Amino acid sequence: MTSLQQEIAKHIKILRCELKPDKDLLEILKRRLTKKEFKCLQSLSQGEDNQTIMSKLNLNKERFDSLSQTLTKKLNQEKLKHELSLFSS
Repeated sequence: MTSLQQEIAKHIKILRCELKPDKDLLEILKRRLTKKEFKCLQSLSQGEDNQTIMSKLNLNKERFDSLSQTLTKKLNQEKLKHELSLFSS
């Protein structure tokens, strides 16, 4: 598993299938997430800490927490999980 796949798997409660390759994941996530959510997920997958991400995206703690919650909710939507899975058509 790549770091992006691992980061996505951390946020998904029940992952039934293997995730697609990074190239495909990035394409799907760019369409389905806001720019800040996408940049946040990318930064997390690159191992950046929360403070660095908050500074980079110009977010306060409250907004960062809200963004993280929204990101987790979106990644747990069945339709998006299906899109991200290797066995979706």
